[in-house]
Amino acid sequence: MDYANVLVSADLGEAAPDRIRLAAGVARRFGAILTGAAGHAVPTPLLVRDIQDALEQEERNRAEVREILARVRPLFESGAGDGIRTEWRPALAGPLTHLVEQARAADLVVVGRRGAEDADPGPLGVPPGPVLMEAGRPVLVVPPRLAGLKGTRVVVAWKDGPAARRAVSAALPFLREADHVLVVSVGPDAHREGAEDVAGHLARHGAQVTTHLLRTAMRESDEILDFALRQEADLVVMGAYGRSRLREWIFGGVTRDLLDRTTLCCLMSH
Repeated sequence: MDYANVLVSADLGEAAPDRIRLAAGVARRFGAILTGAAGHAVPTPLLVRDIQDALEQEERNRAEVREILARVRPLFESGAGDGIRTEWRPALAGPLTHLVEQARAADLVVVGRRGAEDADPGPLGVPPGPVLMEAGRPVLVVPPRLAGLKGTRVVVAWKDGPAARRAVSAALPFLREADHVLVVSVGPDAHREGAEDVAGHLARHGAQVTTHLLRTAMRESDEILDFALRQEADLVVMGAYGRSRLREWIFGGVTRDLLDRTTLCCLMSH
């Protein structure tokens, strides 16, 4: 697999410029097009007197939304910089709906982290969880204040299942170029997850890879992040929502924890 089109969510939030620069760096690295997407639904007219009033409100609302979207384009172009092809895709539609629609022609979707303590990205922002569930594409979740991704040391958080297998396949462009790939399984059953088989598979693709089995009393998400930081990695690859999404949001889970508070880029697939 190669990346020919990297799609990035653009908004007016304070984290957006760094996210766009990071996505541009990924596109430049793999010779891909960088596509910026921003959507804003047109508000429904309120307290209308008659049809004419409704039409006038509708047109004013459309004009206001177009003006908001117009403010995002120069931010996207500035973040993209030179040396790559770009496309700009605005829409008078909900930001999540529009991004998922544009993902049909993307190899990788780049979105921002949306933790409880993160700044509000405004009406153009998209939450990463629903994007993971609906886009049908690998999603790179970027924390705030992170404008570059070297990917020289990559942690593959391996828990055998369809989502993790898709994530590894989607991350192959990064994994082949990394100086070191660390396949890690966490928990009392880590030795049963097949991490060694995955490491062998990645080695056949040219990756420099080692296997690590971690048994700990910490939460899995804490152990994965702690391990990645100790190894000086800057990218974590993992499957998303191995259990049902509803169960994760009610009881907690690795995906939910990382979407809320990861300090490293996470390439996830559902």
